[in-house]
Amino acid sequence: MISFLLMILALGVMITIHETGHFLVARAFGVGIEKFSIGFGAPIAQFERGGIKYRISWIPLGGYVKMKGEDLAMQGEDDTPPQELFSNKAWWQRALIAFSGPFANLLLGLLLFIVALLLPQSFDDLPPVIHEAEGKWAAFFEPGDSLITVNEEAVSGFNAFLISLAHTDSARISYARAGEILQIQVAKAEKDSLMQSLKPVVSTKIGEVFSGMPAWRAGLKPGDIVLQVDSVAVNNWYDMRSRILDSPADEVKLLLKRDDEIFSREIKLEENIGFEQGRMIGIGQYMPLTETVVYNLPEAIRLGAYSSGNFIIMNYRGLFQLLKRPAQLKNSLGGPILMASMSTEMGRKGISTLVLFFGSISLILMVMNLLPIPILDGGHIMFCFIEGIFGRPLPLKIQAMLQRIGFALLITLMIFAFYADLSKLFYRFVYTR
Repeated sequence: MISFLLMILALGVMITIHETGHFLVARAFGVGIEKFSIGFGAPIAQFERGGIKYRISWIPLGGYVKMKGEDLAMQGEDDTPPQELFSNKAWWQRALIAFSGPFANLLLGLLLFIVALLLPQSFDDLPPVIHEAEGKWAAFFEPGDSLITVNEEAVSGFNAFLISLAHTDSARISYARAGEILQIQVAKAEKDSLMQSLKPVVSTKIGEVFSGMPAWRAGLKPGDIVLQVDSVAVNNWYDMRSRILDSPADEVKLLLKRDDEIFSREIKLEENIGFEQGRMIGIGQYMPLTETVVYNLPEAIRLGAYSSGNFIIMNYRGLFQLLKRPAQLKNSLGGPILMASMSTEMGRKGISTLVLFFGSISLILMVMNLLPIPILDGGHIMFCFIEGIFGRPLPLKIQAMLQRIGFALLITLMIFAFYADLSKLFYRFVYTR
């Protein structure tokens, strides 16, 4: 319950930032403001200052800035000066007012990413022990070899080894085999081949169970060990993953060990909408090593901007894939209940991870609000650009009809998100009671 309330509070802050963006740009263009509301529905609290009614409403799933002249049907019913009417502003000014809310969420998300990166970052890693080398590198590396140094710099983990290798032109690698120290010189042109060839030792122990995913709904937990997939024993992550993803059926049966208990679960495979092909159950590798890194301000700004851009692209790509596979909507949709569960998990990983999570939510708000759906900011921007291209706005009746459709779609998605959250929580409760 506390996590849910904290998530609602965080959403309230993000929505306030969003609406403040609309508010400031509208005021900058001289648009009169009637109301500034955080949330929808009846007000919990409200006050008036400078002719503007500020309110907090009961439904914390959005907010709005009510501008004078925004509702064309109500024009002429008050004595507002024409220059203060939203509808009398140029189409590009109205488009910028609509865009300013999502842009505020972009700035907030970027800021949170940078702040998180300025905090100590804990990175999980795998032991630098080779499971397998493919291609020509099998002649140099054998299963069980331990990586020691890259150019005389000690290797702390396998991913750290890959990073060191990527940041050098040529590399002299030292590794141990049965008590003997071996070395190999790798030219710059061969680095990518080596990095793709080597696989580290990874057990079948589960390190992470992603909220809302099939494994989460089936009650799996971090620390569970997968013993069998469809009655076939597995002793490394690669065999386990291959048998799960290549299963001819729509679900797999896993035999697992948790502490001293052996139990089984039948888990439905779901399509991974982030990729053209592939299925998943939603688990991550157990990485026993941890390394802490602290970035300076220029590094945090660079990585924060890069990560924010990648996150936005990934979300739009995922939405595009979802349009191609609408049947996956229920599995991919999450509401505030699931977000609260995820925030609890992120909080356990540390304050920097939690800040990154909230930054991601702010960026998602930007992504969703810019969709060209009437009643959302993207829909308003679409109407403005249509007016700019054709020299006249869409007829009022058409705008009103499209906004009613957009509103109905938005309410349906909200209800569906709550239903999806509750159904996922129900299945997890059934399996973990």
